Amino acid sequence: MNEDSLKSFLAAKTFAVAGASPKREKYGNKVFRALLESGREVFPLNPAADEIEGQPAFVTIADLPEVPDAVSIITPPQVTRRIIDDAIAAGVKHVWMQPGAEDEQASQAAREAGLNVIDDGSCILVLLARMA
Repeated sequence: MNEDSLKSFLAAKTFAVAGASPKREKYGNKVFRALLESGREVFPLNPAADEIEGQPAFVTIADLPEVPDAVSIITPPQVTRRIIDDAIAAGVKHVWMQPGAEDEQASQAAREAGLNVIDDGSCILVLLARMA
């Protein structure tokens, strides 16, 4: 785990969670809630939901009211590729592929585009819990 990458990701001002879920037991909801409860500005991305935890949900990064600095990705790898393409196009600076969302092709594309990429199997919930 690269501590500098993690610190840079968490120092971002705005976040999006791709794969945020309206179901509280789902990992996508737990990550979204953890960022929200830590006082960060965070947008949920889920094309099948109208709102998550009282926040309006958005279909894609391009639909957000502003470009987030960082995106936490909790999607199947084939969806991760599209999220990364959207993140690169939008100008996102940091991406964290949560365990199970990693995709080698997407990671390589993100790194080549100059994004800070975390894809080592580390979990944002573990890090946020340590910081609380």
